[in-house]
Amino acid sequence: MRILFVFLFMLVTATAARATDLPDSAAFSVAIERGDLSLAREWLDAGLPPDFEGRVIGTGVMIGAWEGNIAMMELFVSRGADINKVNSFGEQALLHAAWKGRLEALRWLVEHGARLNREGREWAALHYGVFAGHAEVVSYLLERGADINALSTNGSTPLMMAAREGREAIARTLLAAGARSDIVNERGDDAMRWAMRYNQLQIARDIAGNESFAAAVARPAAAWGRPVRSKPAPDRADMMLAHARKMEAAGRRDEALKLYRAALAAIRQADAVANKAAPARAATGMVISARRGKPGAQTAALNYATPAVESESQIVGAGGTATGAPAAPADIADDWLRRARDFEAAGRRKEALQAYRQAVATLRRPPNPVQLPSYSPIHP
Repeated sequence: MRILFVFLFMLVTATAARATDLPDSAAFSVAIERGDLSLAREWLDAGLPPDFEGRVIGTGVMIGAWEGNIAMMELFVSRGADINKVNSFGEQALLHAAWKGRLEALRWLVEHGARLNREGREWAALHYGVFAGHAEVVSYLLERGADINALSTNGSTPLMMAAREGREAIARTLLAAGARSDIVNERGDDAMRWAMRYNQLQIARDIAGNESFAAAVARPAAAWGRPVRSKPAPDRADMMLAHARKMEAAGRRDEALKLYRAALAAIRQADAVANKAAPARAATGMVISARRGKPGAQTAALNYATPAVESESQIVGAGGTATGAPAAPADIADDWLRRARDFEAAGRRKEALQAYRQAVATLRRPPNPVQLPSYSPIHP
């Protein structure tokens, strides 16, 4: 009788343990992003590792930082989560909070042991905060001792990020705090070159001073290099695309296909909202006005040409319209999506993945095709 009782007790206990099934990465991400603390607590009680990584963003602490959910971060840290853990994209919770401008979450992370600086050439929270234009985040990180001249994976500094993105107030803050402008990245660029290349003339003046700036604007615009701009995609879509490429490389094609589809949906949704933006224009020259002996009184501006219409030969993998005119990017993307779905339905997943990639590339192509920058936080 006693043996039967013990057996029944073990059976009931095992059944209760199975009542809370542990999540896969997708289910985990959905629940944590929507802030479901009770479900997160149940999973942790049932044995979920505190550093379990969800799809795209990462651990519970990272998702909490991304969403600004301090209670979620507190829960996972209290169960032993590593506040400085690095996800598959080389990012940490502190970087996510800086990128999204979650100042209170950033403070909480720093106060609970998140490291401001990283060893070697790695993206730091200061890079992310500057790139995204969050002035309060930048000021806080500097106050707490963030390395003002931290080098990214290609040797770029936060000041270079500010120069490229036109963050004038942040650039002044960095310069006032002692940021170096003479650091050159592995591409041979410094902050001044980026400021001139992207027509951020006030930042260039702040970096160089009036006399050196006057000499700089006298040079041909082409001397600073061609500005590289790409059609922006929502950050969530970029992360999904990066993860899709990793899944594809690992042979996990089903997961890669799902991520490609989700990323395309996010890009299309963003395009519908952002179509009011003006097309990128190529600089054709610089106009300067100045007074002799008064370098501080001059003004400078770049002239732009109207973008040329793409030729059919520039459009990869798709033809023109019935009249011979180039097809619109949206139409080309629709054609690639149709092919992708056909390939997927036929079980030809390798071809489907290639077609999805072409659809993404088409949707993200600016009026004049350019290469994506390698120094974007989402493309390290």
